[in-house]
Amino acid sequence: MATITVERKPNSQRVTVEIDAEKLERLAATLGLFNEEFLKSLSRSERDVALGRTKRLRSLRDLRDR
Repeated sequence: MATITVERKPNSQRVTVEIDAEKLERLAATLGLFNEEFLKSLSRSERDVALGRTKRLRSLRDLRDR
């Protein structure tokens, strides 16, 4: 079982999340984040960034405003 520590400072918008690297890798493998399609999507994402086909988001609300 992965131990994840989440800390939020009072009056702050920031959240700190800590997880052991080994447990993070195990979690990623369990979620299928290392499968071939995921790795291909990373390559496509990097290509989109290089070609300038990205938009910087200031908050998750920006996703709804599209």
